[in-house]
Amino acid sequence: MALSPPPLALYLHFPWCVRKCPYCDFNSHAVQEQAPVEAYLSALYADLEIQAPGVAGRSVVSLFIGGGTPSLMPPEAVARLLETTRKLLDLSACSEVTLEANPGTIERGRFAEYRAAGINRVSLGAQSFQPQLLAALGRIHSADETRRAATELHAAGLDNFNLDLMVGLPGQNSDQALADVRAALALEPAHLSHYQLTLEPGTVFGGRPPEGLPTHDTAADMQERCQELLATAGFAQYEVAAFARDGRRCTHNLNYWQFGDYLGVGAGAHGKLTDPSTGLIQRTTREREPRRYMARGAAGLPPSRDVPVSDLPFEFMMNALRLTDGFTTTLFEARTGLAWDAVVEPVGRLTRRGLLTTDGSACRPTSLGRQFLNEMLMEFMAPPRR
Repeated sequence: MALSPPPLALYLHFPWCVRKCPYCDFNSHAVQEQAPVEAYLSALYADLEIQAPGVAGRSVVSLFIGGGTPSLMPPEAVARLLETTRKLLDLSACSEVTLEANPGTIERGRFAEYRAAGINRVSLGAQSFQPQLLAALGRIHSADETRRAATELHAAGLDNFNLDLMVGLPGQNSDQALADVRAALALEPAHLSHYQLTLEPGTVFGGRPPEGLPTHDTAADMQERCQELLATAGFAQYEVAAFARDGRRCTHNLNYWQFGDYLGVGAGAHGKLTDPSTGLIQRTTREREPRRYMARGAAGLPPSRDVPVSDLPFEFMMNALRLTDGFTTTLFEARTGLAWDAVVEPVGRLTRRGLLTTDGSACRPTSLGRQFLNEMLMEFMAPPRR
């Protein structure tokens, strides 16, 4: 089946933080003195110039500046970054331009300047409003700084903002988890990301788990109670860890979960692109270490690789099964180029086990299925290649 290019998003990565959090497995690096913003942006521009011809004629539907802590960049640097991006890519259809921010790195008045630079959505890393839990997570900000940042977001006209909240933290109980959700709701965000702390390999917590972690069942119960509170407050769950008011779902993340295309630009960034000439889906990666990324320049950027057709069911399901509403058979065929017959058998097995529901044209995980997402994904893995 021929493939037409799906919607295209753009991810720009800023790799530095004031301090690396012990649970974080993103490509972020503690800055020793001051992040070399100008040198890094020059490398970012060169990366953009190389990748832009591959998406000529296509419009970008969303742009996300993530990290790291992109709010370490001054507003004038963000303005230049967006201006350069507009010269290289078609942003005429880009309705959502998100900046990740840490409450502990925002100076007063900066949100108004970010909005003037072209930012219209912010994702704020709150994580918790309990001082002892913030300390346990290695966060550099206070709950009051999160509240002040939210006040400034509203004052700047940036009411479309997300708050990140974590549950299942060391020493946390259900009352504290619910108190965090209530504190977040009081700040009137448009969107909440609410997810359990996980101990990722390669992180400090992965090597030395903190004491006092709740059991899996206790953490799951906390999360369920918090989700009930969010639903009562008008936040609909549309993805495993995403909750939004009406009309405020994250366009950028939805494009990932619906197996759309995206350019990944910056140190450690990943991309997924559909080649219109061959119909093949390609993955791109960038050098992870920021200084090597800057030093190697255009000549050192890794080549793209084709995704084997046998891997496409797994890659699609790894994203789409996160969606509460699931996906249609038409979307599967349009985004993978495969006929629905390619997954009929595993879908049938999961349906009989009560992990999926199907109505002929749509497929969605049940509440039980969302608890066993990894187990469901195993059904779609291709046999090992010899």
